[in-house]
Amino acid sequence: MESFHRIELPREIIIGREVISKVGNFCQTYGFQDSAIVVTGPKTFHIAGETVLNSLKEYGFSKVECIKIPSADLENVKRVKQMIEELSPSILIGVGGGKNIDVTKLACLDETSNKTLPYISVPTVASHDGIASPRASIRGLDTSYSVMVQSPIAVIADTGIIKNSPYRYLASGSADVIANITATADWELAYKLKSEYYGEFANTLAKMCAEFIIRNARVITKGIEESYRIVLEALISSGIAISIAGTSRPASGSEHAFSHALDIVAGHPALHGEQVGVGTIMMAYLHGLDWEKIRETLRIIRAPTNAKQLGVSDEAIIKALMKAHEIRGSSRYTILGENGLTKEAAINLAKVCEVIE
Repeated sequence: MESFHRIELPREIIIGREVISKVGNFCQTYGFQDSAIVVTGPKTFHIAGETVLNSLKEYGFSKVECIKIPSADLENVKRVKQMIEELSPSILIGVGGGKNIDVTKLACLDETSNKTLPYISVPTVASHDGIASPRASIRGLDTSYSVMVQSPIAVIADTGIIKNSPYRYLASGSADVIANITATADWELAYKLKSEYYGEFANTLAKMCAEFIIRNARVITKGIEESYRIVLEALISSGIAISIAGTSRPASGSEHAFSHALDIVAGHPALHGEQVGVGTIMMAYLHGLDWEKIRETLRIIRAPTNAKQLGVSDEAIIKALMKAHEIRGSSRYTILGENGLTKEAAINLAKVCEVIE
């Protein structure tokens, strides 16, 4: 059989004020009707989930159920799958932050038949590129990093809701996009040294997203509604780069490995994008890139740039740096190499970049 490369993209991306009240109308436009499941959280139900639920009912969905999940783990994925079996919905809608959308993504897959249900991503924060990417991070899987799933059929982002979220999430999302700088550098390196599959267009798109955030850093730091639109567009485009590539390579490299290692060492001490941003500073130094400009940009957008701001010890940073190369093992080559950093090298790197004192 001839090999092929499948690119699965969202059918529609909608960004604007009060668009969340029209979710039911959009679902009808996409050809879905009668039944739906809304996956949200206890807090995000009141912020946005209830509005989505009412919109579906208003536009003629007769069987609509809502499930509130407290965390992104296998137990909650199973709960959603059980509801799917009982209701047989035409569409799933993930409403909230990363955990709600990630659980929705994984629950859509029927491992027995290998069939997938379509889902819509309705983010309430702009904290990372998972709102549009075909990747899901679920605790309890046999991996410490995200896994490939399907892309959302649509992304509906209500700026009126997202702008009311804490600014910290916006800074985290910005840092997650800036990380594309080192992720793409790692991908290019793996292509040159290991003959790994490489997609120039996806790589270029991911870089453009990072450069877009850097150019608009001073607008973003003001936290006005336009800044949320800027970050949302970059996050969604970054997720699309992953879909085009068929791998998370354009947006996930050594800086993400550092963040995953830090989660293991310190127990998820900060937001994903915050940790990745600090990792990007250090990995840019190793690549010989302008790490000081990256650090300055993160400072402008008020994202963490050191261990203290992440709320972790210097020792945790060193341990994470030494462990990062193990996260994906030989399956993903990065600037950290196959043997990783020695303790001395890790300490020197973190000190030079002023991540630790």
